[in-house]
Amino acid sequence: MKCMYCGCEDSKVIDSRSTDDGKSIRRRRECIACGKRFTTFETIEIIPFLVVKRDGTRQLYDRSKVKQGILRACEKRPISMAQIDKLVDNVEKSLFNGLDEEITSQKIGDLVMEQLKETDEVAYIRFAAVYRQFKDSATFFAEMSKIFDTAPKGKKKS
Repeated sequence: MKCMYCGCEDSKVIDSRSTDDGKSIRRRRECIACGKRFTTFETIEIIPFLVVKRDGTRQLYDRSKVKQGILRACEKRPISMAQIDKLVDNVEKSLFNGLDEEITSQKIGDLVMEQLKETDEVAYIRFAAVYRQFKDSATFFAEMSKIFDTAPKGKKKS
């Protein structure tokens, strides 16, 4: 690591610890040449991937678009921002674990629906209505019946 004061490329690590969010490492360093101390942060390099849209166009993955869709589905529902962030994190974890350079928007939508189904049924149905582009009430009710079919015995869904 290059010293920010003298430009020397030799330094030693004095202290190393994880940041509060656990997504990076804070390192306290001391320059071998001038003896001054400085702090660096080490983070994981995220390899970007392309999203293949329904019309065949491609664009860079954008976390904010996924979050925005989930926020719309969860509007006026008892779901905290922390739950939404965790949901987006889970979707991203699945995407990055796949190691694919291109991912279809359909796969992203399916992952979001899977997470929403476990979190809130109303938000799930709202997201599904937009994502699956229900043409009529029959397709809407067919999607709702999937929820009731997977409900544990003895537990009524509301």
